[in-house]
Amino acid sequence: MMIRNAAPWRVAAAVGSLMLALVLAAPVAARQQAQPEAVHSAEGITEYVLDNGMRVVLFPDSSKPVTTVNVTYLVGSRHENYGETGMAHLLEHLVFKGTPTHGDIPGGMRQRGIRYNGTTSLDRTNYFASFATSPDTLEWLLHMEADRMVNSHISREDLDSEMTVVRNEMELGENEPVMALVQRILGSAYTWHNYSNLPIGARSDVENVPIERLQAFYRTWYQPDNAVLVVAGDFDPVATLQIVADSFGAIPRPERTLPVSYTVEPPQDGERSVTVRRVGKTPYLGIAYHVPASRHPDSSALAVLQQLLVHTPTGRLHRALVEQGKATGAFPVDLSLDQPGLMMLIVEAPEGSDLDALEAQLVSLLEDTAAEPFTEDEVAEARQRLLTGFEVAMRDPNAIGIALTEAISQGDWRLLLLGRDRVEQVTADDVNRVAAAYLQHSNRTTGRFIPTDAPERVEIPAAPDAATLLEDYQGREAMAAGEAFDPSPANIDARTAVSTFDNAAELALLAKSTRGEAVQVRIHLYLGDEDSLGGRATESQLVPAMLTRGTEGLDRAAISRRLTELKSTLSTGGSTNVASLVATTDRENLPALLELAATILRRPTFPESEFEQLRTQMLTGIRSAMTEPQAVAASAMNRYFDQWPEGHPYRSLSFEEQIEAIQALELEDLRAFHRDFYSTANAAIAIVGDVDAGAVQAQVDELFGDWSAPVAFTRIASPHFTRPAVREQLETPDKANAMLLAALPAPVGQQHEDYPALVLGNQILGGGTKSRLYDRVRQREGLSYGVGSGFSASALDESGTFTIFAIAAPENMTAVEAAIAEEIALLLEEGIGEDELREAVDGMLESRRTSRANDSELIGQLANNLYLDKTMADAAKFEDDLRAQTPESVLAALRRHLRPADISWFLAGDFAAAEGKEPTRVEE
Repeated sequence: MMIRNAAPWRVAAAVGSLMLALVLAAPVAARQQAQPEAVHSAEGITEYVLDNGMRVVLFPDSSKPVTTVNVTYLVGSRHENYGETGMAHLLEHLVFKGTPTHGDIPGGMRQRGIRYNGTTSLDRTNYFASFATSPDTLEWLLHMEADRMVNSHISREDLDSEMTVVRNEMELGENEPVMALVQRILGSAYTWHNYSNLPIGARSDVENVPIERLQAFYRTWYQPDNAVLVVAGDFDPVATLQIVADSFGAIPRPERTLPVSYTVEPPQDGERSVTVRRVGKTPYLGIAYHVPASRHPDSSALAVLQQLLVHTPTGRLHRALVEQGKATGAFPVDLSLDQPGLMMLIVEAPEGSDLDALEAQLVSLLEDTAAEPFTEDEVAEARQRLLTGFEVAMRDPNAIGIALTEAISQGDWRLLLLGRDRVEQVTADDVNRVAAAYLQHSNRTTGRFIPTDAPERVEIPAAPDAATLLEDYQGREAMAAGEAFDPSPANIDARTAVSTFDNAAELALLAKSTRGEAVQVRIHLYLGDEDSLGGRATESQLVPAMLTRGTEGLDRAAISRRLTELKSTLSTGGSTNVASLVATTDRENLPALLELAATILRRPTFPESEFEQLRTQMLTGIRSAMTEPQAVAASAMNRYFDQWPEGHPYRSLSFEEQIEAIQALELEDLRAFHRDFYSTANAAIAIVGDVDAGAVQAQVDELFGDWSAPVAFTRIASPHFTRPAVREQLETPDKANAMLLAALPAPVGQQHEDYPALVLGNQILGGGTKSRLYDRVRQREGLSYGVGSGFSASALDESGTFTIFAIAAPENMTAVEAAIAEEIALLLEEGIGEDELREAVDGMLESRRTSRANDSELIGQLANNLYLDKTMADAAKFEDDLRAQTPESVLAALRRHLRPADISWFLAGDFAAAEGKEPTRVEE
């Protein structure tokens, strides 16, 4: 439940995302159950209903060897009663604690290489799992989910051990200025409805909830007639239905009747306001208007309206506020809900802004749209952006499997398809009508209250129920699926063609049939050398961000419109001596996308107005980070281990030095950097997907095969570097959460004989959710919401680093640090068990297989292979090296390189305020 100031676009996902052994435990039936009958089908997706009322949605597609399973319970924070806020979220944590049959659910997931998570929102709780295609894993997972549906412990002991973890997650939200603002806006906008409460709940409720109430809540809502199972991706539908029938189908329909939510929020009768005052650097404005439930026909027009307002760079708020320097960003908070919700927008402002003037202009832009109605051209462009996003998502059945759960929480999975159909029909008249209907001052919640003698009320119409709405809905023809692809290293090498062009650029091309004829593109440009890049590191960071803000013949808005026309996405990024371009498209639009990519990379225009926007945004982000524990600890650690002299391209700068460097930068500095360094000489280009290989190779050669720069690329070595161990504790006042980071350099690169053993040793210590640090610090002692370790090593230098991280309340940090140190000592003293090692190896191998099965991850491996002069055979050899490790070899490598006395520790938090507080640790 985190929202980061430097990345406000994560808000929607963050808010959207937060948002006893039982007497009648249901054992799995010994005999096979009858398969359920289909009740709805559309576009390759089919719904079935079990006799116990559970719904099952299957979306088979074998084009990508990945399977995704979602179990959605139709219970969220709006279903909680007085004194029970946060209960749905608490249950999300506790059902991972196990059942009498499945005692270690995280361990079982990790052993099988399953990527999993649980999320709680206002309307639903969802459990997600994704893994490389495996019928055995799917069967295990479905039986486990059926088991924990009714047989989870939900014990006092588990609640006690998890309590501090949940409090820690709550403190993460309290650290975030935008999250705090969103919470207050919801609390002010809703007088009676439970949408006023975010899923994290009130601290007093979470800390004092009786276990009996939590168990009753679990028995009420975690039942088959209140759950929807979605299985998407690569699986056998017939076999899967039989497993579902044998596992979930064996659970009897409960005798209880589900509680009915009948509270209706009355029309708002005047402007409402809220103010939050906390330590920080960046001011924000939030504004919200009541709107209908997501099923209502107006929701599609409202979605287009939101695009027209906040899209970057064409939205009206961006053009009027950001481009004019009055704000540094404008973004939405997604609250598409089962019952009437909110259209909420957040504006980020520069430090010292006149918020009165900014709010007045914001209100005028939103509530005076009649003065400048939206045109058909504007609406068509916004509409197409939404449709392109849907089409891109439909190319990945696993992504759609997740999206279906949100539609399910709103009444029916088919609402996702109906919403797309409705968006296609939205006109300018529709958008102007909903803007006039809902964006009214009496329906507004901001930071102000203004009385009026003539109150106005916006009546929010009721949405039709999903069954009536979808009674005759058929959907469209299902999107064409791709081939069943074997993600083994040998097959990937056999299917990948590598070409080298005249300027030494290389192309790795993997042609295969994909769902929706999807294509992934990645380009890595390698820039300059140690001498030429000296003193120019700041330019290297800003140039990639400027590439898509204007290029020959296209300004930023025109680039955005062109990508929408091509049903494609494209982003640029980079570091000191590497620039990258990442794009997704389809077979038909790939040639045009490559043309656009070449124009963006080779002929950027660096507009002055965009440069000033970017400079302001970066300065705002740095100033925001200066008070955040995570950023403060990371900066201290990076600065301490900085081995580079002043002016070196790898030199780590303090916050103040970063600000000074950005303020001193001139636009011509960026243009000169691009002229001097950018080229595709020695570039690594990777393309994966449904392509005409010969045509693509010829086009890439034509676009990039002749591009060189005045300064050739030479790799900058990063040798091993050590410093004496230190412990730094830094104060970040008024922050409820603290951060711990620790580091230990090691003279080990990826070619070192100890590298595979150290990778496995780290995995066992803290490399996942079933590791020693996680089990001790989070699961058993409940001190931290997040804790773990990492080991990274250079592919070309004998240089590596162990890292450790933990987030916790400041008063818990002493206990967290001690627990981490003790676990490291125990690992080095007692060693590793054979079973523990095998679980780590199996989990890593399955995770790597899953990565190869996802084209968006595989393409990065192919691009890196070009640079490193490797093939997937090297990946296969590394996996063989992992399999060859023994408990003795891993322990010996750890003892050689993981030296506790040499670890440096960096902690940041409000330790002064925490002094004297009792630790919230739960003792065993």
